[in-house]
Amino acid sequence: MNDAPSLTATGQWDALAEAAALAFRLHADQRRKGTSIPYLAHLMAVSALVLEHGGDQDQAVAALLHDAIEDCGAEHEATIAERFGPRVAGIVRACTDAEVIPKPPWRARKEAYLAHLDHTGADALLVSACDKLHNARAIVEDLREHGPAMMSRFNAGRDGTLWYYRSLADAFTRLLPGRLAGELSRAVDEMERLAA
Repeated sequence: MNDAPSLTATGQWDALAEAAALAFRLHADQRRKGTSIPYLAHLMAVSALVLEHGGDQDQAVAALLHDAIEDCGAEHEATIAERFGPRVAGIVRACTDAEVIPKPPWRARKEAYLAHLDHTGADALLVSACDKLHNARAIVEDLREHGPAMMSRFNAGRDGTLWYYRSLADAFTRLLPGRLAGELSRAVDEMERLAA
C-alpha cells in the first residue's frame, strides 16, 4: 500500500501555500502591537481558526491576507484578486477598516466597521470573527501576564478597547450565532474581568 499523498491531495493546498508566502513577504518586519511577536503569528493563527471553524481554502487564504490592504497598502488588493480570485479579494476588502495611511480617527473607523458588519457576507464574517477572536485571546493573555496597565498600548486605551470588543462580540452573536461567536463572547468576558 502506498501511503504517499496523491497529486490531487498534495495540490489542494497550493493556494494556501502561495498566500502564506505573500503574507510572509508583506508582513515580514511587522510585530504585534507592544510585543516582539512577529505579526505573521497572528495571520497564521487566524487562518487556522478559519479552518477549525469550517472555513474553506479561499477563506483560509483570505485570513492569511486579511490585513494586507489595511497594513501594507491598497495597491495589494489587485494582486490578491489576480492571484487568488475575486472571492478572496472581496473577503480581504470586507475585513479592511482603513486603506489610507495615516488611518482615519480610531473611534469613527471602528464605528464604521461595526456598522459594515451588518452588510457583510458569511464568508467575510467568518474570517473577521476569527481575527477578532485571536486578538481578544491575545489581549486576555497579555492582561494575565502584565495586568491592566498593558491596555495603554492601544490607541483607544482601556475603555475604548473594551467597548470595541464588547460591540464586536454582540455583533457576531447576532450575525454569526454559534460556537465561534460564543468563544469570542467568553474571551471578551474574561478581558473585561481582567481589565477591571
